[in-house]
Order: sequence, then structure tokens, then C-alpha cells
Amino acid sequence: MSVNSYLGIDVGSVTTKAAIVDEKGNFIDGYMTRTSGKPVNAVQKSLKSLIEQAKEKYNILGVGTTGSGRNLAGALVGADVIKNEITAHAVAASTYVPGVQTILEIGGQDSKIIILRDGIVTDFAMNTVCAAGTGSFLDQQASRLNVPIQDFGEIALRSKSPARIAGRCGVFAESDLIHKQQLGYPVEDLLFGLCQALVRNYLSNLALGKEILPTVTFQGGVATNTGMVKAFEDALNTKIVVPDNHQTMGAIGAALLAMENHRFNNKETKFKGFCVGDMSFNSYTNQCSGCSNNCEIITIVEGEITSNQLNNKTDKIIARWGGTCGRWDIG
Repeated sequence: MSVNSYLGIDVGSVTTKAAIVDEKGNFIDGYMTRTSGKPVNAVQKSLKSLIEQAKEKYNILGVGTTGSGRNLAGALVGADVIKNEITAHAVAASTYVPGVQTILEIGGQDSKIIILRDGIVTDFAMNTVCAAGTGSFLDQQASRLNVPIQDFGEIALRSKSPARIAGRCGVFAESDLIHKQQLGYPVEDLLFGLCQALVRNYLSNLALGKEILPTVTFQGGVATNTGMVKAFEDALNTKIVVPDNHQTMGAIGAALLAMENHRFNNKETKFKGFCVGDMSFNSYTNQCSGCSNNCEIITIVEGEITSNQLNNKTDKIIARWGGTCGRWDIG
């Protein structure tokens, strides 16, 4: 017997997440893997892993994709809904965290703040420029201090006198961290000091001018770091809620959006099936010389094609980006 369900996929620069919810929006299962610069492989691995660990058969009624690679993922799997991360995280938080009014989200390469009032997004901000305050920066500094990233938070919470580290810039933060390490600061004081610096950076940049009201939820991979959670709680003087599936909230939100879309339109899903995990995909890059823009065109195909097919319409081409005019559009 199969279970009617919805699939959400969140393709980020560092990790790719997949989640399945049932017809009532309840989380059933999820999977997360490193994107490793190969989003196609990450999406395929996620689909295969969901099937391998499934306790029952899924009858997918709708699929949603989100994240920086949402368009690519949507083309690969046949998504019914393709939405940005702000919408996906807001929907997931509103569903799973009663009364949420503020969402703090920190991923591998960017960070976001989302303000909700009565379940509606009223304001948001994203930081995709500065590395300070991202998961990758924390990974890098933990590695340099020879601290396993999974132990970062636990060690940081042992701090009795956190080091005051400049956190306005990733380069300055690292330089200051090295300086204080050479002065003999204990590792736990350096780690919690880094957490506090990253929180100050977040609040003084992203949250500047925004009214942060409880309930406050912390989502994304960095929410696993208990040191960061404590630093936010100290700075905001409020309890921070970390959802059980905080790392996959984007994918859960995409699945919920697919569920809403299916209920509203009642159309058959475009989902190509979990067999996508075993298909062969290739990407081709070519430069268009049709005008002075010299657009770089990226084409995703199923299997392989010849250069002649690349310049003509073929059913093997499933996605294409890069053109500023409609010359290279497919469909």
C-alpha cells in the first residue's frame, strides 16, 4: 500500500536536502547530503536515498523545489512548484512553530532573517556577500582550531570568559581569532567568542531596523551549533526555538507548497519519478555570438547529445539558462 505524499527539494551551495510530508503536512522522512559542486548528483543521491530508507511506498502527488539550485532541481525532477528560500522557510516555520514571528536562518554560504506577522512575511533580508556568519566560515575556523564541527557548540558552552572577536568581516574575524589564539586564549573562549561575534554581525547587518519579536525560531545547518543558539539567546534576551528538522526546513517548506498547489489546482503532478535518481545527465556550455552580449549558455541534457543537437531543439534537452533573450529558451 502506498502513502499519498509530497516531495520537497532544497538545493543549496553547500548541502542538498529532500523531505517528504503526508497529505496533512506531517513530516515523514528527509535526507541531507553535501552538494559538493555537483547539484545534479546531489539531487539524484537524495532521491535514491529516500527510496532506500523508506518504510513504505510513496505516491507523490506534488513536488516543490527551493534553494539556489531550485530551477535546476525543478527541471531534473519535474517540479510543480519552484519557490525562493524565503517563502519555503516561512511556510515551514508557520506550520511547525506555532506563533512564530521571527525566523533566523543561517546556511552554508548565506544568512537570512524573515519577519512574520499573523503568518505573513512582512519583511526579510539576505546576506550573500560577507562570509562572516555563515556555516562555511564556522567550519573553516573549527578546522583551523582542530575542533570537530559536531563538537563546536558543546566546547563553546564551556567558556567562562569569551574572547571579544571582531566580527564585522570574515577576514578581520579570522585575523583577530588567530591573534587571540597566539595570546593563549583557551579554545572554548575562542569558540564562544566567535559565536558572539557572528551573532553581533548578523544582528547589526541583517536585523538592523527590524523588530525581532518572539516566538523566534532558528533554522538552517548552523542551528545545530548550540553555541550559536546560546549566543542568540543572550543577545536577544529571549528563548530561541530550534525545530526538530531545522536543517531540512527549506525542503519541508517546498513540500508544503507543493501540497498547497495540488489542493488548489488539483492537477496531476509533473514528477518524473524516483527513477530520476538513476538517469544519466550531462551539462554543456557554449557562448552565443548572436549579439554583443556574448551570453554563456548552460544546457542540461538527459544522456549525451551532439554539437548539432545542442544548437537545435531535441527532447533530450531538459533545461537551459544564461540567455538574456528568448533565442535559447526551450519548451
